[in-house]
Amino acid sequence: MTTRIADRFTLLKKENRAGLIIFITAGDPEPKTSLEILKGLPAAGADLIEIGMPFTDPMADGPAIQAASLRALKAGMTLKKTLDLVRGFREGDKATPLVLMGYFNPIYIYGVERFLDDAIKAGVDGLIMVDLPPEEDAELCLPAIRKGLAFIRLATPTTDDARLPKVLSNTSGFVYYVSITGITGTASANNAHIESAVTRLKRATPLPVAVGFGINTPEQAATVARVADAAVVGTAVVKIIADNAKMPADAVAKTHRFIADLAAGVRGARVNA
Repeated sequence: MTTRIADRFTLLKKENRAGLIIFITAGDPEPKTSLEILKGLPAAGADLIEIGMPFTDPMADGPAIQAASLRALKAGMTLKKTLDLVRGFREGDKATPLVLMGYFNPIYIYGVERFLDDAIKAGVDGLIMVDLPPEEDAELCLPAIRKGLAFIRLATPTTDDARLPKVLSNTSGFVYYVSITGITGTASANNAHIESAVTRLKRATPLPVAVGFGINTPEQAATVARVADAAVVGTAVVKIIADNAKMPADAVAKTHRFIADLAAGVRGARVNA
């Protein structure tokens, strides 16, 4: 299995801090600007990166990320071009873990075996599939694991103790805790609930626990970073890209500036606790 994810969490543990995971949609607002944003994420402070694969019906995503998918698709983004984006990123960065997040339909159409081979060659480290529950592991999870890609599972506030072992089965890389009930970008995370949820997950798995959905500010990211292994920020980043979509240089600069602010919050969280 690719080791960039494990290596990064080992480094974070050694530094006694949580990581910052940043989500962007591939090809948003258009491919050239998207690549510039992506290339600058590590220097801005992103420890791991999630790239959303544009899809016409992103059912777990709120309006902001839905709009990002539509912008990317309108600009000509495809799954093949998403892998080209990863390849372009890897030309200058061999260390930052990169995870593709999305829905199974485009992968099914592309062809599972072909997709997995091409993803590995491009430099992908793991997958998050929103619409594939553990009961469907044979479709993508098990083939991905056999080829060496991490398969990162989502746990939610409604994942009870009876369901949790099934959710954690075949999970690798890290566990992604969805801190709100509902779609992305529609509510803020509840700190007390996050702490208890992370504690429960850590009792059930040795994997790192990342928390996402509902984290929109450096202060919120810092609060999560005190209890989790990583904080995931997506919608707030995508909104900055949307606000500056017609001004590529501003989209790049303002996105990176915001991520630097998030990173400062995350990196100082345990020092200032």
